[in-house]
Amino acid sequence: MSETSARLLALLSLLQARRDWPGALLAERLEVSPRTVRRDVDRLRDLGYPVRASKGPDGGYRLDAGADLPPLLFDDDQAIAVAVALQTATTTVTGIEEGALRALATVRQVMPARLRQRVDALQVTTVDRYANRRTTVDSDQLIAIGMAVRAQEVLRFDYASPGATEDEWAPPRKVEPHHLVTWGGRWYLVGWDLDRKDWRTFRVDRMTPKTPTGPRFSTRELPAPDVATYISTRFKGQDQYPCIGEAILQAKASVIAQYADRRAIVEEVTPTSCRLVMSAWSWTGLAATFGMFECDLEFVGPQELKDAATQLAARYQEAVS
Repeated sequence: MSETSARLLALLSLLQARRDWPGALLAERLEVSPRTVRRDVDRLRDLGYPVRASKGPDGGYRLDAGADLPPLLFDDDQAIAVAVALQTATTTVTGIEEGALRALATVRQVMPARLRQRVDALQVTTVDRYANRRTTVDSDQLIAIGMAVRAQEVLRFDYASPGATEDEWAPPRKVEPHHLVTWGGRWYLVGWDLDRKDWRTFRVDRMTPKTPTGPRFSTRELPAPDVATYISTRFKGQDQYPCIGEAILQAKASVIAQYADRRAIVEEVTPTSCRLVMSAWSWTGLAATFGMFECDLEFVGPQELKDAATQLAARYQEAVS
């Protein structure tokens, strides 16, 4: 590699590492004159990198975002992290499959042989205990919600109750969105529900965001040190058993919450119905536990829970006949 090319790569790496660089400090780090730094910056601009220069005693350089995405420079650890992330990116987000594969091929193609061998050794297959309840969400939907979180704008959305038709959906929810999180193979939005005046979590795959978004708001403090603590507390105990299922119960959430296991999740669907998520050691035991509540219910899933309920019903029918 020529001395100029190597210096350009070093300059680009430095510009990517921090927001602003004084010209004198860049020259010192590269062991060249300030004039050489100016010439190298012009070369980067010719290659499509939007480098902004500021004048004055404290003048320097900044790598800005441009209209097009120029070639990126990764160190070894960054390149491996990107390759692994691209292989697992499509497990819960739809609409990015082709882009992820093309990006992985592009990154791999420009890697040196020593690094390509390490990446090729990391052929990732995602298998986890939540595979039977994993859901996917649309990338455009995630971006719309993420933009509302970043802009601190009230988010309005339709929220589909499990098993309900579109005509049976509740009025649009109005929420101050706080964080997008993943847990147990699903995407959730953590936000302050303006109608219920409380913190709530919403399954993103059941949300249909509306435009335009609402007014801006000042971020409230979570009832926990951070969002990770809040989520782990919210779903406390749900990952202790291998069988996790949910059902819609035709009873008030406040009533079911009095009798449900402390690890259960109870969420209001309508004033007279609620969603109940529970876990157990076996699917049959879980189905039997749901049946202990004296109200009509509808199993949402997964299929193993529905199959266990069918077997249990046949067993009970045989027992009384």
